[in-house]
Amino acid sequence: MEERARSCLLRFRHRLEQDIKPSYLMDHMVSDGVLSVDEEERIRTQDQAVALLELLLKKDNRAYISFYNALVKEAYDDLASLLQDDLPQMLPDAHNKSSDGSVAVLSEGGVPQRPVVFVNRPELVNRVREKLYRFLPLTSLTSVLSFPRIHWLSIGQLDKPDLLVKIQSLCFRLEQSLDSQSLHRPSNSLDEAKERLRFLMLRRYPRALLILDDIWDSTVLKAFDIHCRILLTTRNRSLADSVSGAKYEVEVESGLDENKGLEILAKYTELNRLPEEARSIVRECKGSPLVVSLIGALLKEKPNRWDYYLRQLQQKQFKRIRKSSSYDYDALDQAMAASIEVLPDEHRELYKDLTVLEKDIKVPAKVLSVLWDLEAEEVEDILEEFVNKSLLFVDNHNKPYQYYLHDLQLDFLVEQNRTQLESLHTKVVHQYQQHYRDGPPTSGDEECLYWIRFLTYHMAKANLSQELYSLMFSLDWVSIKAQIMGPAHLINDYVEYGPILDKENSEVRSQFQEFLSLNGHQLEQRPFPDVVQLALSEPRSSEVYRQALLQAQDRTSAGKLYFDWLYAKSLSRLVIHPHQGSIYSACFSHDGTKIASSGASKTLKVFKSTSGEKLTEIQAHDDEVLCCAFSPDDRLLATCSSDRKVKVWNVEKGMRLRVFEEEHQEQVNHCEFTNTSQRLLLATCSNDKFLNVKLWNLNKPSSQNTMFGHFEPVNHCCFSPDDTYVSTSSNDGTIKLFQVSSANEWKTINVKNMFTDSDEDVLVKCSTWTADGKHIICAARNAVLVFDVETSDMLLEIKTNRLSTVQYCHACPTSNLLAIAFSNYAVELWDLESNKKMADCSGHLSWVQRVQFSPDGSQLLSCSDDQTVRLWEPKKVHTSSAVHLKRDSDVLFSDEEIIVSAADNCNRLQVRDGRSGSVVFQSEEKSSRIRCTCMFRQPSAVVLGQEDGTVQVLEVPSGKLLATLLGHTKTVLHCQFSQNGQTLITSSEDTTIRVWKWQSGECKVLQGHKEQVRCFALLSNSPAETRLLSWSFDGTVKMWDIESGEKLQDIEAHRGAILSCHVSPDGCLFATTSADKTAKLWHCESWQCVHTLSGHQDCVRSCRFSWDSRRLATGDDNGEIRIWNVKDGSLLKICSRESKDGMDSLHGGWVSDLHFSPDNSLLVSTGGYIKWWDVEKGEALQTFYTTGTALKRIHVSSDFSTFVTIDNIGILYILQRVV
Repeated sequence: MEERARSCLLRFRHRLEQDIKPSYLMDHMVSDGVLSVDEEERIRTQDQAVALLELLLKKDNRAYISFYNALVKEAYDDLASLLQDDLPQMLPDAHNKSSDGSVAVLSEGGVPQRPVVFVNRPELVNRVREKLYRFLPLTSLTSVLSFPRIHWLSIGQLDKPDLLVKIQSLCFRLEQSLDSQSLHRPSNSLDEAKERLRFLMLRRYPRALLILDDIWDSTVLKAFDIHCRILLTTRNRSLADSVSGAKYEVEVESGLDENKGLEILAKYTELNRLPEEARSIVRECKGSPLVVSLIGALLKEKPNRWDYYLRQLQQKQFKRIRKSSSYDYDALDQAMAASIEVLPDEHRELYKDLTVLEKDIKVPAKVLSVLWDLEAEEVEDILEEFVNKSLLFVDNHNKPYQYYLHDLQLDFLVEQNRTQLESLHTKVVHQYQQHYRDGPPTSGDEECLYWIRFLTYHMAKANLSQELYSLMFSLDWVSIKAQIMGPAHLINDYVEYGPILDKENSEVRSQFQEFLSLNGHQLEQRPFPDVVQLALSEPRSSEVYRQALLQAQDRTSAGKLYFDWLYAKSLSRLVIHPHQGSIYSACFSHDGTKIASSGASKTLKVFKSTSGEKLTEIQAHDDEVLCCAFSPDDRLLATCSSDRKVKVWNVEKGMRLRVFEEEHQEQVNHCEFTNTSQRLLLATCSNDKFLNVKLWNLNKPSSQNTMFGHFEPVNHCCFSPDDTYVSTSSNDGTIKLFQVSSANEWKTINVKNMFTDSDEDVLVKCSTWTADGKHIICAARNAVLVFDVETSDMLLEIKTNRLSTVQYCHACPTSNLLAIAFSNYAVELWDLESNKKMADCSGHLSWVQRVQFSPDGSQLLSCSDDQTVRLWEPKKVHTSSAVHLKRDSDVLFSDEEIIVSAADNCNRLQVRDGRSGSVVFQSEEKSSRIRCTCMFRQPSAVVLGQEDGTVQVLEVPSGKLLATLLGHTKTVLHCQFSQNGQTLITSSEDTTIRVWKWQSGECKVLQGHKEQVRCFALLSNSPAETRLLSWSFDGTVKMWDIESGEKLQDIEAHRGAILSCHVSPDGCLFATTSADKTAKLWHCESWQCVHTLSGHQDCVRSCRFSWDSRRLATGDDNGEIRIWNVKDGSLLKICSRESKDGMDSLHGGWVSDLHFSPDNSLLVSTGGYIKWWDVEKGEALQTFYTTGTALKRIHVSSDFSTFVTIDNIGILYILQRVV
């Protein structure tokens, strides 16, 4: 900084520090590029004004000017006048001193390198710059780098999975510069990725510029409609209409003018004076920079061939099969042909091989080294020759360099080699198979990524269907590709190559696709899960399961662990994969036999609801189809779209009958027919500002009525059951009810007034009527609200998971059930009468967009961004044996038997045969909630402890009541029989333990704890054992004689609540763990504390001794497991040191239970899922992901071969070790 400016700052420093508000000023300075985001963050953590001036004094003249401008903009005129006289004079090139920094910012943001020969177009740059400045506060610094960060994405013609990968990698790039806490798992769906990108751009990089190069499709652009600054290039100017916000347009001539063309030739040939043919050559090139560069590269090598290349360009010998409106191909074809002609013969053949590349895809030299069977160095030399002749482009941002063709060059090659395409792709596949005889590459480098991503594409293009089957119907391939690329590309492969695969076996294709759909969220996890273990949860009849079992059996002989889930059930009755891309709408026909679906693929499809067989497919609109609806007689289907049109189709013939395209000026969000055919009307609603709800009579060319009242987009409309009213749901936070006959507004229900906790907008997503027409239910934010239609009073609020928004809801026409669709992939069924959740329908992998009951209420469909429509049977999901057991359970193992007892969601006690899944006994519904259970084998009895303190003993399987034990005054938390079954011990929230001679009702009360007693343990398993150990949230451990009821010992073991306790198998020691983050070892005889085990960072939730009593395992609420030496209290191993999972825990939640194998070499643990560990190494050997989470305990057979647990949505898991 100039001395004058510096001393001026020092002179007025004190006054500036007192008066300025730095946060506003820093915004401008970051925009000007003189202050980095990191510097801004550092200043925010200190006394801001002092820190800002301290930093300013170390900066240059530009910083002083930017600070001065910021003062002016923020109306600190008096302070700005103090600095004005000493403003430094900026030299014209002063800005370029920071060009190194600029280049760094640009390359970090993925901005492509300049071509070999580059010419400036200053007048065009200035026009772009002038528009960009409208995004920015006015500043005297003139550089596009007023944007502190620039992120460039080359788009081209992308499909959904590639677009998802692009956004994922952009988010990853943006997160790299943040702290590690901000790193997220990759998003599973476009909506989720868009939401993440929106958060990063708005919250973390509000002043960044996003450049989208070469956009072709409005659906792609909508994925970036995230309210940030975007510069985009496109050949279709109307694309920008599909997104919101202010827009500025700069028209760019696609070609160069004559002088710029001559400048390129001059730079290539290094001639000061060009011959006259130069001007003619530029004219023949029609201003194409690519063609001029191709000719320039030829002339550089053969400077005396100006006339020859001019004649070549003038011969119009190539006739393109496909002409494009925006390019003149003739000149390009001549230049390409001339450039290829001068290549040596062998290089010409090699260049032809590039025909197989996909558009917009860059390949490393190593891929071509495999294809050409040449050394990498030789390949690089050949590619350099192609680059120098402008026949190929290089991206040298990253090592290794990546090479790519311009779209037009690729078009030329495809056109030239059309008859040889199949054989060229076959060559790629055979060279790959030759090179990778021992299995696919797994290094994860650019070459590996290319093969894993495009091998299926080359096989399909080469028509090698047998090779494609064996690859895609292989669990090994699924595992490798999912690990390297994530599941989105894999699922897309099964959709894209579905028609080829279905010729071999459509059932196997759908089994693989279903497996990926259900497990996609697991395949996103890091560390990557064992795919064979995931596949063992598939139905027995599935090819995926068959392959997994064979591999598991093979690998177990080498010492690996695998577990087979007996009676794995998928809850959905049918899964249909109708479209590529998100499905926005699906609906039942009124007779329930058909399903229609529509979405991002712009098509409408109709299926049988029994089998999923496709009946009709219609190319319905020019843009995404947002809704479809059957007429009451099922003969018609209506669709509406982002293309602003409403269409009506004949279902049977697939013919269009009507199109309404004039009246809606913005996208049409929803359409619905009346419920009866008497006066058939169609309602539609849109994003229009005023005329956003319309009623159509299909016999008239224009709308019959327009409803006025909403001034924001209307998301949904539906008729009341008797067709008297139409309800509309809008972004203005209201539902309006209009009379159908008059189109007058009848009433407004103000939904946004129900959300008083924040200022955010309340968008009402949809509404649905109960069957009697008395109540209307709407979805907004994370809640569902039920209103009385007559009084407009809110009757009920269903508050759901605060982290996910409700996308849609639908009331069952024949019962009290309500289906709710969520953004966190869930579908839930609620009973409106009891306000209770009845079931979770889990299986979708992305945002669920819509749910609908069939007219008779027997079926429910849901559709999602995961490209599937799922059908559920509410009755079965409701009462299915696969769902809804409570987690407090007991299990008896015998030679061949597994008997499980647990309460179900209807508060009945069930006893089940674990091997067959059949219910042996089920009690009647109890009035007080069942909280614990235990069983005894002989006599065969089961106990249940209830919330009101009652204990009942029932005979199994007759259900005869053997005893009712009254005495506890609060919830019974734990119950256990003594070794001989004569004594029953129970503990309660009322702080007591009771010892019952249950047949006679005689009872001893053990009193002394001050807080609830969650659990207890007999000191040994011997039948003569009368000593009982109990522990409590009061921090004490007590020992009792259960015969006399006498308290034998009492110690204050911990400062916090005691969460678990275990007695060593040899009976010498016991361990306690506590909320005070410690575990302690105690001597059973002396009751002295032998060791205090410190090191856990969270509550220590569970503990277990090994069978030889030499080790102790402890688990905490952060998911960490520690293994200790019992003898000296030293730490032997910390398990779970892998990266945290999506729940920000090392085990998906608290470690709730632990068990050692009989030989003490293995440990099993439960948390959010089940893990098995190698005790010596502390390494995870296997993970079983349950559908739900929050497992409470796991029951383990004595030989460590069978494991039983229940998750938080009530699914029972009986896992058998594979041998």
